[in-house]
Amino acid sequence: MTTNTASAVGPAESLRRLYFVRFGFALVWAGLLFTTASSLGPVAIALLVLYPLFDVVAAVLDARSAKADCSGVRVAKPPARGEAPVVAAGKPITALYVNVAISLLAAAGLGVAAASGIPGVLRVWGSWAIVAGLVQLFVGAARRGLGGQWPMILSGAISVVAGTSFILQATMDGASLTALAGYATLGGIFFLVSALRLRSTPSR
Repeated sequence: MTTNTASAVGPAESLRRLYFVRFGFALVWAGLLFTTASSLGPVAIALLVLYPLFDVVAAVLDARSAKADCSGVRVAKPPARGEAPVVAAGKPITALYVNVAISLLAAAGLGVAAASGIPGVLRVWGSWAIVAGLVQLFVGAARRGLGGQWPMILSGAISVVAGTSFILQATMDGASLTALAGYATLGGIFFLVSALRLRSTPSR
């Protein structure tokens, strides 16, 4: 077993479990929101605030796991030609804590925006999706040596595009929360794909 393979096992296993949990949560959340998306009632508001708060918890768990494996994630020697390096854990850990701060602000912002109606919610959610997508893209790129991160990179890029579309939808008549359910579902699918690829394509 090479140094890179041994060092990637711990982080990959932790990420795989977390990604499966995030996939399950996203599907359940999307289903619940879809049934209440026609109006901005108490249940819908609670769901909207819950989503970024769950993201906070997931990011904290992810960062703690990465920190625990930090010494093992660092590259002990330069990778062979054609082999992706295992990037030092410090960069994704910092980005994950940035995501914690962003998601906390999003949760508070959504709670406030709910008083102004669905357009306000879409603007806040869209802004959060853009910034969080950029962070996810960065974290996925930093972890590419673990394998299975291309779905996360793609998901981050799509989140930026989706966030922009939410902001634009807020300016149109008949804005609804249905698109957010679809956004969460797609994000959950990317977590599932990444979890499966982490299992089948460990770092060599």
